[in-house]
Amino acid sequence: MSTAAALERAHMDIVIVGHVDHGKSTVIGRLMADTGSLPEGKLEQVKAMCAANARPFEYAFLLDALKNEQAQGITIDTARCFFKTEKRHYIINDAPGHIEFLKNMVTGAARAQAALLVIDAKEGVRENSKRHGYMVSMLGLKQIAVLVNKMDLVDYDEAVFNRIRDEYLAFLSELGVFPSAFIPISAREGVNITTLAGAMPWYTGHTVLEQVDAFERPQEEDQKTFRMPVQDIYKFTAQGDDRRIVSGTIATGTASVGDEVHFLPSGKRSRIASIESFNAPLRGSIGAGYAAGFTLDTQIYIKPGELMCRVGDPQPHVSRRFRVNLFWMGRPPMIKGKEYKLKIGAASVSAQLDEVIQVLDASELSSVQNKEQVDRHDVAECILETSRPVAFDLRNDIEATGRVVIVDEYEIAGAGVILESLSDTDGVHAEHIRSREDAWEAGRVTLEERAKRNGNTGRMIILHGEYGCGKRRLAKQLERHLFDNGYRTYYFGIANYFEELDHDARTRDMARQRHLERLGDLARVMTDSGTLLITTVTDADDFDLENLNRLNEPRPIFVVNLGENNFNHYAIDVALPYRPGEDEAIATIIQAMKERGILVR
Repeated sequence: MSTAAALERAHMDIVIVGHVDHGKSTVIGRLMADTGSLPEGKLEQVKAMCAANARPFEYAFLLDALKNEQAQGITIDTARCFFKTEKRHYIINDAPGHIEFLKNMVTGAARAQAALLVIDAKEGVRENSKRHGYMVSMLGLKQIAVLVNKMDLVDYDEAVFNRIRDEYLAFLSELGVFPSAFIPISAREGVNITTLAGAMPWYTGHTVLEQVDAFERPQEEDQKTFRMPVQDIYKFTAQGDDRRIVSGTIATGTASVGDEVHFLPSGKRSRIASIESFNAPLRGSIGAGYAAGFTLDTQIYIKPGELMCRVGDPQPHVSRRFRVNLFWMGRPPMIKGKEYKLKIGAASVSAQLDEVIQVLDASELSSVQNKEQVDRHDVAECILETSRPVAFDLRNDIEATGRVVIVDEYEIAGAGVILESLSDTDGVHAEHIRSREDAWEAGRVTLEERAKRNGNTGRMIILHGEYGCGKRRLAKQLERHLFDNGYRTYYFGIANYFEELDHDARTRDMARQRHLERLGDLARVMTDSGTLLITTVTDADDFDLENLNRLNEPRPIFVVNLGENNFNHYAIDVALPYRPGEDEAIATIIQAMKERGILVR
């Protein structure tokens, strides 16, 4: 690779943070000027303009000049400036104003790999310094250099620098932020920007430019751990072709034929048999950024939205609850108790706001505790809970699979990054079950008395299978048989109580999850009355059954599966073939119910 090509590949995103009066623009102007990164003749042009207007030259004026050029159609981004060293190219993300910065934080600045934080030496650590430090901590950045600027205004006093460093370091450590360096500088005079100056012989550390070059670049996307969000599964049936092709765009890493892979959150495993592409020859491996299809050596049942990973690699988290930094853009505030759509990778699930830990108000840049909602332009550290488990990485581990988007109705209302995976046991769903059971009021008839009279214990009987397997007809015949033999039973068609699942793709999964949860709550009442509640469920997974089981505590559900068993670890009670004979199937189910103590006579 040529030197020019190497430089083109070697780049780093940096975000610069600092109050408007602390010299942030001067630092940027100096870096661009001293590294020869300005458009040809721009420095001389600005100096001449200052002289013509009898104004002292300031390096900050360079940014104003570049902004004016952009207004004239020249491709210089006001929020992104560029400079280069012999080591690499840099994109420095600078956003004027509070709200503008926060918007960039979740777009361009959210991709930053390092930060420069500027503090005025004469003013010292002020509230804005702390607010900006908090913002950097919310970004999750680990590579940070604090620039104590305007040291010329305090006579380059080492004691002043030490006092600011110690005070600010103590504050940042409370946030879990540990800067790589504190550098005393005078951006206006060019002191310690690209070369160490004799004005501060007591400082022997890196210059700003040396520190920037000392920051480590993250791995290239194809060198990271393999992750591919599954967008769809194609099944071909023509000419005896029974392949399933798992398709998606590879977010990070590479995969090869023969690699053992698994899919999360389901946990299904297989091995890559081939890599498929449209109108392209077969290949042995493929990397990040490519849209690809994979066939597997064992056919497994998975759904779109799963995360494909290599066995043996560091694994993502799987949970329904996680702590996030979220930027809210929706006009209505984000509130507790409302259902939103959360998108992560190729997965779309229903989600709720569980807890607001703290909020950074964008208009005031003030931290607010004990807030119950997230308002427009707020940046919130909060806890979200999804209706079903999702697979994800933390932002600091793999950024591509650590970002979330929140949709309110049909509009994107929020975006953020995942900071921590949390236990499901303390969430909204668990609290719903605890509250229900705590408030449950039993009558004077015991479960044992009901079972003695009815000849059965109350239980939810689920017949599960694909469309066309005959489960609904079998369920109704099972009810008839049990009733004719004196048992207390009731067939419940899900459409009897819930609206049909006639939704578009945006809401279908959310509606289905609501239906299953309402079914579970209803079954809790019916089975407590000693009834055998018989129903059918299509296309369920392990979590669906586990969730129904939790909703029916303390009586476990009884599951009959017709056809292919697509569950990874949930142990079904009865396995039947696809479209079984009714008499034989009912005899098998009845025998299993007796063995499990559901039928007691």
